[in-house]
Amino acid sequence: MTKRMHHIISAVLLIGLLAAILAARAADPKTEMVRFPSGKDTIDGFLAVPEQPGRYPGVIVIHEWWGLNDWVKEQTQKIAEQGYVVLAVDLYRGKTATDPNEAHELMRGLPQDRAVRDMQAAFDYLAARKDVNGRIGSVGWCMGGGYSLQLAIHQPRLSACVVNYGALPTDPNDIQQIGAPVLGNFGGQDHGITPADVKAFQKSLTALGRYVDIKIYEDAGHAFENPNNQAGYKPADAADAWARTIAFLKKTLR
Repeated sequence: MTKRMHHIISAVLLIGLLAAILAARAADPKTEMVRFPSGKDTIDGFLAVPEQPGRYPGVIVIHEWWGLNDWVKEQTQKIAEQGYVVLAVDLYRGKTATDPNEAHELMRGLPQDRAVRDMQAAFDYLAARKDVNGRIGSVGWCMGGGYSLQLAIHQPRLSACVVNYGALPTDPNDIQQIGAPVLGNFGGQDHGITPADVKAFQKSLTALGRYVDIKIYEDAGHAFENPNNQAGYKPADAADAWARTIAFLKKTLR
């Protein structure tokens, strides 16, 4: 091969690589902070929308006790990349925490009825968008996992509910109200939400004839999907839980 031919091939490969990079960037979802009414209040959310125009299912993302931070925004964008209009609702009204004590105080200071109202407002916001096709699910982690279930209890039009190591309802009347299919990912070493709690919840839903798919990761503790949890992060389990979530959303919302 001549030196000139080698340069030509290298240039062609470089152009192809650049084109691939630009195409990947073009496929990145569009993101913005949006405002919408919740009762008498106006609240914020982080919105991620597929680059390609069209009508897509919607997903409400519900943050952990840390608040609407960068990690939650990253998950919001990752879900949108799969072809969903995704709204991460800010339940703390602009506040975030990096210290567990501060996060605990923020969570304690959040009235459940206000949180449910804000999530209902997020549902209404997505349902009213022309680029949302009417099928809407929810995904939450930790505190947000529990609230994902609370939304399923209070919103009969919810089409899918994902709970990652979130608090589980025990009141039979609340469980009776859950009509959406439920996917759950939990840690076997979680001392707050124990495997016994998880199995009891699963048994209750199954007895009602509801769709429920729960997996307990035996060696994982609480918050095993978040890499910021340096002591408890389980990369392999987190990847599996993510794959389960994406497959479940595809099955229920598409």
